Amino acid sequence: MSFSNFLGKVKGFFNRFPLLKVISKQAGIAIVIVIVLVFLITKWLDFSTNHGEFKTVPDLAKLSFEDAKVKLEENELNYFIQDTINYNPDFPAFSIIEQHPVAGKKVKEGRKIYLKINPSKYREVSIPHVIQITRRTAESTLNAVGFTVEKVTYKDNIGKDMVLGLKYKGKSIKPNDRLPKMSKIELILGNGKRPGASNTDENENNAGE
Repeated sequence: MSFSNFLGKVKGFFNRFPLLKVISKQAGIAIVIVIVLVFLITKWLDFSTNHGEFKTVPDLAKLSFEDAKVKLEENELNYFIQDTINYNPDFPAFSIIEQHPVAGKKVKEGRKIYLKINPSKYREVSIPHVIQITRRTAESTLNAVGFTVEKVTYKDNIGKDMVLGLKYKGKSIKPNDRLPKMSKIELILGNGKRPGASNTDENENNAGE
């Protein structure tokens, strides 16, 4: 059977059933409409999500916030500032200390980059109660909260190596005072002698002569 004869029989079939012909025609139109809609929706999704368009996250480390903001805008990226973290002396004050995603990562245009900014100084912490305890325990306690013992001074007191007081930059301080973390503290310790014992012994020696 030739193709022309086949088409003739198909046409004759639909002529005998006109309703079926109408339904077939409408079904064909519906299929075309669906195909067009799918094509248009796919194109719209590609456009709205910037399909295939990526930006490289720039390196913002040690940049000021203003400079980092400009750099992100140049790359069509957004930003969000997170809570600051502990001060890092290796980074300038108020500079970018952390970013996520990290530099070099490929992201969509308009992606939000999360930033953490270096504080201007170490945060302040309370001085723990270390009076009337041993030097060893006091140093461990101070180190645990971020302080360091820079200097030790002794004075007459029967409590040998017992903490009698604290100083910071030559000024007396006390527990619960607040100082920047990493501050260097001076301990005033007892030397194990009774107050005035040295003078008494010296006077007795002079009298014996």
